[in-house]
Amino acid sequence: MVIGKIMPTNYFMVLLALSIASYFLSPINNIIYPPLTYAGLILILHGIILNPWTDRLFKEKHATVKPYLEPTTLITSGPFSGSRHPMCPGMTSVLLGVAVYHGALITFVFPALFMILMELLFVPFEEETLVRIYGVDYRNYLQKGQETDLSLIANVGQAMRN
Repeated sequence: MVIGKIMPTNYFMVLLALSIASYFLSPINNIIYPPLTYAGLILILHGIILNPWTDRLFKEKHATVKPYLEPTTLITSGPFSGSRHPMCPGMTSVLLGVAVYHGALITFVFPALFMILMELLFVPFEEETLVRIYGVDYRNYLQKGQETDLSLIANVGQAMRN
């Protein structure tokens, strides 16, 4: 169920802003402290690399990135060789990286909320659409071990769906 034409990036941007604001409004209850908080920068970098790479593949293959439009191309290379929805773990990685970098307990709510929203609002709809349009080709793609994701973060989302 894709709600209207709200994109996952809209949810991401709102949750990112809320995460940063919540840290500054309530910077207590830290659960991670420097130098461990700097590990968040690695997660942020992961998302910053993964999302443009995925977006570039969509453009190269003349495919749509919009989940409410019918896909025109089944992409299975690049980040799609390790994840069925690589932009979701990319955005989750940024949100988790911000949470780790800030170290405040409240900030960890936002990556979890993002994963839940993606799993409820977008991923099932996209999966059904891909099965309907690509049938056997998509099922073969799934059987090649796509449960294993490039990002540990996305494995949590896939477990929620099962």
